[in-house]
Amino acid sequence: MRLQNTTPPVVMNLLIANVVVYLAMMLLNKNAIYEYCALFPAGSPFFHIWQPITYMFMHGSFSHLFFNMFALWMFGRGLEMEMGSKRFFTYYLVCGIGAALVQLGMAQIDLARVAAFSPAYWDYLCTPTVGASGAVFGLLLAFGMLHPNAIIMLLIPPIPIKAKWFVVIYGALELFFGVSGRMDSVAHFAHLGGMFWGWLLILWWRYRDRNRTYYF
Repeated sequence: MRLQNTTPPVVMNLLIANVVVYLAMMLLNKNAIYEYCALFPAGSPFFHIWQPITYMFMHGSFSHLFFNMFALWMFGRGLEMEMGSKRFFTYYLVCGIGAALVQLGMAQIDLARVAAFSPAYWDYLCTPTVGASGAVFGLLLAFGMLHPNAIIMLLIPPIPIKAKWFVVIYGALELFFGVSGRMDSVAHFAHLGGMFWGWLLILWWRYRDRNRTYYF
């Protein structure tokens, strides 16, 4: 019971960092923070090399922040206690940065589909991506892999579902929306990118731990 009521240090500090950045955006120059810290396409005049990290601490609205932080708190606490703080933080960053790389790649594909220097072209270049969703989807993937038969209670509709099927269904929905172009204000492929890089990292850790030699 004590573990369930404790928020470990990395999750706690990530929650604080995201809230502080959101408050800074609300109280300070939001446009300037967006220009330097949101994730812009690689060809944009606003793109900076640090944006694949900073974008994941920014959110476009309170609801965006709330749902991402709720998922981080709900899934991240147990994962950090299982993985250890160092490995959990590494995992979180890899998923978030991996999601950013996928989003940058998809932006280049979108740019190739429109006429160069047309209004649509400049719209793509000047449209940023923000949010911790890529990293959070990585946490969801990790929970599903480590606890495939754990029961998650859906809110709408209120039915129980095993974690492995929850991850599969959520991933399939993200793929459908990404391919179909529906809900185009959401970075669906970035979400899938966070899951993909999380999956690769977990497989690498399992391989490395299984083949590690211990000396006594």
